[in-house]
Amino acid sequence: MARLLPPTLQILRRRCASRSHFSTAPSPVSPPSKAVLYDEHGAPDQVLRVADVPPVHLGDRDVCVRMLAAPINPSDINRIEGVYPVRPPLPGAVGGYEGVGQVHALGPAVTAPLSPGDWVIPSPPSFGTWQTYIVKHESVWHKVRSDVPMEYAATVTVNPLTALRMLQDFVKLNPGDAIVQNGATSIVGQSVIQLAKVHGIHTINIIRDRPGSEEAKDKLKQLGADEVFMESQLDMKNVKNLLGALPEPALGFNCVGGNAASLLLKFLRQGGTMVTYGGMSKRPVTVPTSYFIFKDISLRGFWLQRWMNSDKAEDCRTMIDYLLGLVHEGKLKYEMELIPFGKLSLALEKALGKDGSQPKQVMRF
Repeated sequence: MARLLPPTLQILRRRCASRSHFSTAPSPVSPPSKAVLYDEHGAPDQVLRVADVPPVHLGDRDVCVRMLAAPINPSDINRIEGVYPVRPPLPGAVGGYEGVGQVHALGPAVTAPLSPGDWVIPSPPSFGTWQTYIVKHESVWHKVRSDVPMEYAATVTVNPLTALRMLQDFVKLNPGDAIVQNGATSIVGQSVIQLAKVHGIHTINIIRDRPGSEEAKDKLKQLGADEVFMESQLDMKNVKNLLGALPEPALGFNCVGGNAASLLLKFLRQGGTMVTYGGMSKRPVTVPTSYFIFKDISLRGFWLQRWMNSDKAEDCRTMIDYLLGLVHEGKLKYEMELIPFGKLSLALEKALGKDGSQPKQVMRF
């Protein structure tokens, strides 16, 4: 039988063992990851590749997140093509800008109220969400509720937040007022309809003529749209006769450009404002001189990334929580398609569809 050590020596041995344990323990590392990478700009189907990424050491205040889902947004495609104003450095850029993940591991000095298993999103969004594990400083991550479908948490920042900000930032709207928009079937468009409805604002919506337009019109009506018009219906001089009892809109949202923007301008009342936040047709906005002189129309622009970079991080997170609350209450929904990460090529093919008829593609990891 081993001889027992005196109590003092037992305590000393425990202290030495404890010090030895902490001094030799390795820093935590992330699991190996798979990522969608590109080394040069170009067509996504030509420059993207899926590659293994080695484990990453966590700094004292880093958080390792296992990604659950991430969307393919038009701006993601533009970054890969090299035509977006802000792009990640090359080579070795990882695709994706928003998404949702689950906390996997924490650095030893993390102070944020995060625990393994929590759902988090990068807020403001940050480059590199198209990978299975991400390690970033704790300040990047915002904890979100996990009682909503993951695809909503993955897509809440870029599109619904754009809709919310545009409704609040340009014209003071009161219950009973109206807005007009083109690109109404987009996620921003669907979000505008529902957020406006929550606040008692009427919406006039313009969609393209294409197969399935009647079905799209019915879906928008179900979301709360007051009026939905195909572009061909607006080939007339006085479109305001179509409004019936609805007031002339003071505010319009343009994400298409070209003829679709000209049709939107027809609806605006005296002193109205059109906000452009996209240019999907790649055609310029052309405005008759008379709209400026006799109607005093204002043209504005909105870019969410600029807004988020102007010390709005806390505001951004508060509004994300508000939007996910609406999702939880069933007051905000939009069409998406979850597709496995292993079918990236199919997801890209659908996202790049020229007719724009496919729902938002969200990769599930």
